[in-house]
Amino acid sequence: MKKILAISGSYRDGGITDQIIERFEHAAHKAGIQMEIIALRDVPIEFCTNCRNCTQEPGTTPGKCVLNDNMGDLVQKIEEADGYIFASPTNMYSVTALFRRFLERLVVFGYWPWDMNAPKFRKDGGVRKKAVLVSSCAAPGIMGRIFYDTMKPLKRAAKLVGADSVGSLFVGLISKDKSPVLTEQYNRKIDSLVKKLVA
Repeated sequence: MKKILAISGSYRDGGITDQIIERFEHAAHKAGIQMEIIALRDVPIEFCTNCRNCTQEPGTTPGKCVLNDNMGDLVQKIEEADGYIFASPTNMYSVTALFRRFLERLVVFGYWPWDMNAPKFRKDGGVRKKAVLVSSCAAPGIMGRIFYDTMKPLKRAAKLVGADSVGSLFVGLISKDKSPVLTEQYNRKIDSLVKKLVA
């Protein structure tokens, strides 16, 4: 059975990002796919110290971080998954600080010894996995895609772990209601994205 790992940088319990992820889980279950949801707000992760110890040894296996927190377990889940959903609402024109902190800790997927000018991605050249990118914003969705930076860090996370984006969802106009509800139009889009993710 394929395993999908969804990682969300949302601060709000039950908000529109959580609703999107829950709909993905429902669609994945219907397709016979196992899916695990990681809400970064519930996972204690320290800030990267930029020591680069994790980047010194070559190979496709992620490097070992010197910090003793939950990121090690999360990296193991990333390694075991067959596909991913990376999600973050738009805060100040980009991903949340929760997602940014997680993204910086994905440096373990880089090989960067001190005598190299730039890092190499450990998963480049290997079997590529699939990822779906998810975000939301107060502006109309099309404006969010064009004018905000949110999708770039989500795409970077996918690339670091060895996945290519097969689709994205950007839900707009979510601030008009204190408790927005995902519409049936978006539900159909999610069902379609799950099919791409598991094809």
